[in-house]
Amino acid sequence: MAARAEESPPKASAEALAPDGVFQREMANFVPRAAQQEMARAVETALARGGTLVVESGTGTGKTFAYLVPAVLSGLRTIISTATRHLQDQIFKRDLPQVAEMLGAPVDAVLLKGRANYLCRYRLKLQLQQRELPDQAPEESFQAIERWAAATQSGDMSEVAALSEESPLWKRVTSTADNCLGGQCPDFKRCFVVKARQRAMQADIVVVNHHLFFSDLTLKAEGFGELLPQHHAVIFDEAHHIAETASLFFGFSVSGGQVAELGRDAVEAEKAEKSGVDLTAAAERMEQALTRVQRAGQPCAGQSVDFDTLQSAAFDAACADLTEALAQFEGALNAAAPAGEGLRRCLERCRDIQAQLDTWLHHRDSNQIRWAEIGERGFRLHGTPLDISGFFGEMMQRNPAAWIFTSGTLAVGDDFSAFCNRLGLQDVHTRRWGSPYDFRANALLYLPADMPDPRADEYADALTRVIAEVAAASRGRAFCLFTSYGMMNRVHQQLSARTDWPLLLQGQAPKNELLARFRRGGRAVLFGTASFWEGVDVVGERLSCVIIDKLPFASPGDPVLKNRLSACQEEGANPFMDIQIPQAVVALKQGAGRLIRSETDRGVLVLCDPRLLSKPYGRWFRDNLPDMPVTRGIEEVAAFFADECK
Repeated sequence: MAARAEESPPKASAEALAPDGVFQREMANFVPRAAQQEMARAVETALARGGTLVVESGTGTGKTFAYLVPAVLSGLRTIISTATRHLQDQIFKRDLPQVAEMLGAPVDAVLLKGRANYLCRYRLKLQLQQRELPDQAPEESFQAIERWAAATQSGDMSEVAALSEESPLWKRVTSTADNCLGGQCPDFKRCFVVKARQRAMQADIVVVNHHLFFSDLTLKAEGFGELLPQHHAVIFDEAHHIAETASLFFGFSVSGGQVAELGRDAVEAEKAEKSGVDLTAAAERMEQALTRVQRAGQPCAGQSVDFDTLQSAAFDAACADLTEALAQFEGALNAAAPAGEGLRRCLERCRDIQAQLDTWLHHRDSNQIRWAEIGERGFRLHGTPLDISGFFGEMMQRNPAAWIFTSGTLAVGDDFSAFCNRLGLQDVHTRRWGSPYDFRANALLYLPADMPDPRADEYADALTRVIAEVAAASRGRAFCLFTSYGMMNRVHQQLSARTDWPLLLQGQAPKNELLARFRRGGRAVLFGTASFWEGVDVVGERLSCVIIDKLPFASPGDPVLKNRLSACQEEGANPFMDIQIPQAVVALKQGAGRLIRSETDRGVLVLCDPRLLSKPYGRWFRDNLPDMPVTRGIEEVAAFFADECK
């Protein structure tokens, strides 16, 4: 492992990225940016001295190179963590090789994903033997997996172009921590997950995602080894997701799907290992208990609700029935487990589920929020920490390193306190750079006049009218971003009868397919909710307008947020200003950031919520948007797009 450098080469990273630096000399289309050089210098200093650096870097500053260049030059063993697998792949397959080539510094780097992203040879063999494809899984997809499996070196399922992550086949040929046989697997020596982790242990730079990073921490805390090597630096990109991801791993959850999968896996393991114990009846008993819980929770279907709201005589009785069914299944598994590793692992899973269910039903902890998601076909019970700052701070103390957090959206103005306080970050250096793009020349902010209150019945009709008028002016080429599925579907239905532009609706196809259609169509209007507000990059005139229905306040009925707001108020603070406003400002910055993605992009940002002007807090949102001209009239929007055609 490389030792921490006592002194970083003075300004080495900034000089490489500066005018006449190696990147401008050698890389086509590279544009030196002062903000990128300043950020690289700040990251270089943090890597050399240690400590914590929090950086907001606007679209176009080139933040990825700004942290990769000093990371490569430092020679330190570094973990780079992102929120999405897409960015993970981009960094490892494109950005990191470019940086290494420009610097003439070969990098021993590894891309490491969670086990569910790698082919499991053992489970593929089981699937080949059974040849029973799940519903909606075409034979051609399975044949594509077979052909690929015979040649792949990495086992990374993303290499199978014919298979989407939504395919039911994906789960059939990959493993989870629950069903992996570990060292007892007959294919353990050829396991793609094991090989990837072994390579990671020797690498200087490991590119992971936030889920895997916190999985590693969980394993270490529980005394089960580690997934990631010891390191001197951690760089979190897309750091605005850290708090939510950390909350998942500092808490727990148990779902009906986990219980049902346990039953299926145990029955299959018994067939293979021949314990002589009939598990079928006990598994069916669990399925019946799950159905009863599902039925009892239906008054709350489609909602996230806290423990107290969900409680009823029917739900309590159904949970008691599930507890009894799990106990019976555990008894049967206990008798069957000596027959083989698969059954033994199923017994461990059963006991883990029992412990989590018991905690959710009976244990009270002032720092734990018990809540549930109830769907039409499944449910998930959660225990989420109210405050993760203690957990996160302790994690950082146990892992001395340089900690760097970066994103395009972390601050409210120049204030990072909401982000830092939630994670318990102390002794923090913060820096912020806005986008270098010329919004005053290339963008327009449209705040439609005469919009009703978003809670009014007539709001959907007014919103439909605005979208129709703007889409006519922009000739389609628009993202319509909504804060709720209900409003999105209602406006989409109303607009379908009023426009000839192709309308693409979230849910009609996988996200990547919808985006591909949008890019191909040239005149399409895409309707999306939360997942389209960030991580979507459409450069050029095909996306020339972003329309946002409301200020993106999180639902106050969300059980986790509701408890956080109550705790904040009890402490004498202002939950609206301290929690809700900062969260909504960051979310709005993400959505607005879809518009201008390059120096040559032009476009109109449409914010339909009248509270931007009618409420005092509206200035917080306006002040956190890029500086651009503002209009209240559709005529100026039409003129903006008319100028585009000249």
